Amino acid sequence: MGVDLNDIDKTRLFEKIAMPHLDSAYNLARRLTRNNQDAQDLMQTAFLRTYRFMDGYHGDGDGAPAWLLTIVRNTYYTSLRDSRPQHDDIGFDEEIHGHGGDGCGMPRNDVGANPEDVLAAHNVKETINHGLEALPQLFREVLVLKEIDALSYEEIADIVGIPVGTVMSRLARGRKLLLIYLKQHIDEK
Repeated sequence: MGVDLNDIDKTRLFEKIAMPHLDSAYNLARRLTRNNQDAQDLMQTAFLRTYRFMDGYHGDGDGAPAWLLTIVRNTYYTSLRDSRPQHDDIGFDEEIHGHGGDGCGMPRNDVGANPEDVLAAHNVKETINHGLEALPQLFREVLVLKEIDALSYEEIADIVGIPVGTVMSRLARGRKLLLIYLKQHIDEK
């Protein structure tokens, strides 16, 4: 059980533990909710919960990002559960999962253009963000936690509440889906 902190100590600990990770927490909230207003609402609720549960924090500061991101994630899923049924169904997409171009389920999409021309013609950051938004939730969240927040497999597993092997599997599949999206988007331009 955590130490019973007075309000001043609790506020100091909150500022020391949570505030340095505000950007990472907002980034996760934004990716989960898919819009700025909902992300801000989620952050407000998550940070209120973080403050309320500061007495229960047992770390030395190194585990703070994972602890905080877990609260953000759990707050998001609690709000989903409370407001509407959660849909984690991942549909079967023949284009992605079928026996397309290369025999392993990935369609053949040879860009065939000079990479410099492609970069000049497209806003890469925007294209990647659209690709992330298009991913199913369970792939998007592990990709964000690994590639943007640079967390370890173990930290992601703790945050998401799944085994490390599942984290690795979701990362691989999420990267594959994102790559397919990016190749298709580039081909359309």
